[in-house]
Amino acid sequence: MTYSLVVHGGAGDWKGVRRSKGIRGVRRATLNGQEVLRRGGIAVDAVEASVVTMEDDPTFNAGYGSALNLVGRVEMDASIMNGRTLQAGAVALLTRVKNPITLARLVMEKTDHVLMAGNGAESLAKLFHLEHRNPVTPAAKKTWRSLRAQLERATIAHLPKTSQLVDDLPEIVNSGTVGAVAQDGDGNIAAGTSTGGLPLRLPGRIGDTPLIGSGTYATRSGGCSVTGIGEGAIRLVLAKTACDFMRKGSTAQKAAEQSVMLLQRQLGLRIGMVTIDVRGRLGSAHSTRDLCWAFSKTGMRRLHTSLR
Repeated sequence: MTYSLVVHGGAGDWKGVRRSKGIRGVRRATLNGQEVLRRGGIAVDAVEASVVTMEDDPTFNAGYGSALNLVGRVEMDASIMNGRTLQAGAVALLTRVKNPITLARLVMEKTDHVLMAGNGAESLAKLFHLEHRNPVTPAAKKTWRSLRAQLERATIAHLPKTSQLVDDLPEIVNSGTVGAVAQDGDGNIAAGTSTGGLPLRLPGRIGDTPLIGSGTYATRSGGCSVTGIGEGAIRLVLAKTACDFMRKGSTAQKAAEQSVMLLQRQLGLRIGMVTIDVRGRLGSAHSTRDLCWAFSKTGMRRLHTSLR
């Protein structure tokens, strides 16, 4: 049974103890997704298993551990896509659903819709008896207080544009979106992404993660999950752009590099992504200092992890 799996825990600036925690986290996520594929499971199952693992880990900005918005609240987003059928599901502005990626899959498979948000999405989670959990951690609260204090000391009375905010407060992107891309034994590719969003964002802001084509995309030619400043990924439909590069013949690695360079050149924003192409080749690229990621393929004696 052949397979490929690549997982990321976010692009950004991974410092101190978070570095080792991040590596351990993406390793666990990859092992869980790998086990699904080794048992003959489908790519969508592996993607969900990997992302759920990171949503349950407070190290990452997704699920439990999500970043707080400007007023100190959590609003979580997620999406998932099946490359063979082009089915996709996404959720946005969740406040208490334990695993947003699981709800996104339910939207994909159990409804006629692609994207659901807010109270409607929360109600759907209750109908399917999904577990709820308070996603706010003490660490997230501490980070929020620190960032708010820095804004006040800088006498900034409103939220600056995202690019300027990142320049002023680089620690704001220390923990990013999580995601996974998998190819199963039948050659099908799937991708999924989950996030707590940009810290200090305006309430109601929706980034690239739940927008199919921007933060997540998968076709028969390849799959992609994006992490970083979502507004840039939205404007360039970055996940689909990477998949289009693969459709035109680029390897997974080349497509990731081309897409990251395109965003940097046109908008000057930092981003990261992971990819898999139709031949099961893996790719990763980032313009941030770090990208926390891991991968596994058929025949590897042990999986690979990296913060570069």
